[in-house]
Amino acid sequence: MARKFQIGVMGSAADLKYSKEVERAAYEVGRLIAEEDGILFFGAEKDSDSLSTAACRGAKDAGGLTVGITYGKGKDVWEKDADIIIPCGLERGGGRETVLVTGCDAVIAISGGSGTLTELAVAYQADIPMVALTGYGGWADKLADRYLDTRNRILTIGAVSPEEAVKKAFAAAAEYRRRYA
Repeated sequence: MARKFQIGVMGSAADLKYSKEVERAAYEVGRLIAEEDGILFFGAEKDSDSLSTAACRGAKDAGGLTVGITYGKGKDVWEKDADIIIPCGLERGGGRETVLVTGCDAVIAISGGSGTLTELAVAYQADIPMVALTGYGGWADKLADRYLDTRNRILTIGAVSPEEAVKKAFAAAAEYRRRYA
């Protein structure tokens, strides 16, 4: 049996005051990843909700497996229903984001502030496919269908719906596996 695809969902933390509409989209992305039998990787926050934790709830409601990477030490995180919590011992600002992203076969960005930008930069440097769900602002909208720099390593693939984002992420993850298996 082939290893399941590990798909990361990156997005704004609650302090960016995102709308219920974008929270529903993140939930739907998580649900769809689980329905495709993928493993959802997300940034497990200790102190607030986020679009990543909304995706975790969607995956859990669909019977999926979820893996949360959190910063520092300890496993006490916001999303209590996550299956696996991995405290990386590192802080925000690069360390946790690197562990989270490099565990993925592809990542999906939804909206996003500075943490999401860091995660996308890590993915770009590591040649991990990136999909940006557009229409909700943040770095996902700014970087969709663009390269992060003039080296043109990998394109951030734009998607206009949760369904399209998940479909593109799984296709990109399959190609990533063919290159780096």
